[in-house]
Amino acid sequence: MRQALQSSTEVEESPLLSTGFLIRTTIIIALLAALTVAISIGGRWFGARVSLAGNTDSTAQVTLTIGQDTLQLQENTIRFPSQRHGGSADRADLYLTWPQMQGYSSENRDRFDDTAKSSDLIFLQVTQATMSRDMSGRFEPIYSHLVDPTPQPYANGMTLRRFRADSGYGEEVLLTAPRQGRPDYVVRCLLPATPELSTSGDCQRDIRVGRDLSVLYRFSSRQLAQWEHIDAAIAQFVETRLVNRSVTSR
Repeated sequence: MRQALQSSTEVEESPLLSTGFLIRTTIIIALLAALTVAISIGGRWFGARVSLAGNTDSTAQVTLTIGQDTLQLQENTIRFPSQRHGGSADRADLYLTWPQMQGYSSENRDRFDDTAKSSDLIFLQVTQATMSRDMSGRFEPIYSHLVDPTPQPYANGMTLRRFRADSGYGEEVLLTAPRQGRPDYVVRCLLPATPELSTSGDCQRDIRVGRDLSVLYRFSSRQLAQWEHIDAAIAQFVETRLVNRSVTSR
């Protein structure tokens, strides 16, 4: 009887939850809390990466050597993540706001993310030149033989020349404009039926910069009224980022 009473007392006085159970429960709660924090941080990181969609707002300098020229560019002006590292490169693809000539940032992200606002962007492709002449220099030896002989007046002091049907340029047109003391400005465009249908790549032109660089740039036909300013701004943008700028010539 006494032994049974003692056994009953021990059962009544024993804790409802054992120490081992409490330790296991505490560990599980801690792990769940850590997982929640990790998911929260990871979610924010992933969300930021998705929202950037390959863009970056980093202004860190990247030094690229293309052919005989070396450029120092900010990461946020380089379109593709695979090109945002220093060293030798075949080309550099850039994008810039117009007229600010700036790369991607949190303040102007809408202009990069919203296609309806992309007409305010200019896209550049910088490569080693493979031809001895830029687009202006190719007018007489090449383009003049591919366009109809009768030019048409166009806006902004420009002249429109249509390509012949057998030229291979489809619906593109050639726009030219005189420049004092320099070859005529020449640009190829696929003009939209209405301004609302314009894109960020309606027009394209290439120029020579540095020792041996060719800069092909594309812009919206909405910006044709500023053709002279755009051409000068692009040349200046690339030239001022040349490490070998002191020996460049245009």
